[in-house]
Amino acid sequence: MHITDFELFSVSPRWLLLKVTTSDGTVGWGEPIVQGRIRAVSGAVKELMDSYLIGEDPLTIEKHWETMYRGGYFRGGPVLMSAIAGIDMALWDIMGHHYDAPIYDLLGGPVRSRLRVHHWIGGEKPEDVAASAREMVEAGYSALKINATAEFRMLESPAAVNAATERLKAMREAVGDSVDIGVDFHGRVSFPMAKRMVSELEPFGPMYFEQPVLPEQNDRLREIAAHTAVPVSTGERLYSRWDFKNALIDGIAGVFHPDVTHVGGISEMRKIATMTEAFDVALVPHCPIGPVALAASLQVGFCSQNIVVQEQSLEVHDIEKSSGLDLLENPTVFEFEDGYLRPSDRPGLGIDLDESTVRELAEYDVNWHNPIWHHDDGSPAEW
Repeated sequence: MHITDFELFSVSPRWLLLKVTTSDGTVGWGEPIVQGRIRAVSGAVKELMDSYLIGEDPLTIEKHWETMYRGGYFRGGPVLMSAIAGIDMALWDIMGHHYDAPIYDLLGGPVRSRLRVHHWIGGEKPEDVAASAREMVEAGYSALKINATAEFRMLESPAAVNAATERLKAMREAVGDSVDIGVDFHGRVSFPMAKRMVSELEPFGPMYFEQPVLPEQNDRLREIAAHTAVPVSTGERLYSRWDFKNALIDGIAGVFHPDVTHVGGISEMRKIATMTEAFDVALVPHCPIGPVALAASLQVGFCSQNIVVQEQSLEVHDIEKSSGLDLLENPTVFEFEDGYLRPSDRPGLGIDLDESTVRELAEYDVNWHNPIWHHDDGSPAEW
């Protein structure tokens, strides 16, 4: 068996899907995407596939990963690692179908019978945030996530700090103390303001403070952590075990958020999980994108002890409402119950893409870019 072909599909709202085919007709799917950089990642995938993988045995996954990473003099970063990630997912999917086993079984078997997922809560007004949070708790979620703030100046006013505090306060009052709430700063807050913000928000019992500063400022996380008993976290903009190694050695965070689509796929995600477990660090994997990425992340989550909550944005609690599950032949494959997803015993990623729907959606040009924000003086703001 060898790799014979591949295809890329850009589909709404901002996803890139990869189909890899072998000589015996086995198909594997991956999701290589940097949101807002579809064309750049597509080019990287094509280069890796054409220059190396076509004609190769798809089952020697570790060899292929190391070759894709080490075969170029320049390595790492979001574009290359996301391209590797999509290919890696597809190869694991092929291996699972070849051996008729879920990927988590090939990685050593499950350590849990279900994995908790959280749901994003949007809104600017405290009453809107509270209403959305109550709705999701009624739908079954026991873990939620909220942005700390929108655009935020390097030195902000008391009013802006109070607005963030009131949103979290309203959310906590709406759902009670039995629901976990992750607070994502999204790197929008400067180091001087982050220390103040974590102190103001801590009374409302967040599960973690995510990206209180930009990854470029991760060396300041230790000082921010000294201002709060709430774990500080980072990771969705780290791209390999070597990036996480430095963060672990520095002891800067108690929670990490690796994204299977950005850290080099299932192979690297599993290594990051094992490595961080040795440091007693919890993982809450980042995954606000499509069903292939979620399926890949779950495969690692079911067999990794320190993965405690999985991010998802596919409305897995409401199949009719979801705009991503319609890409699947069986949208019920993500079995949601009481805020948890159960592992599928189907082979590979455990999902089957509805290829006719994928091809239909790919006929429309998709080249999503994130909004560009500015402060009131016209200077660029973090998104």
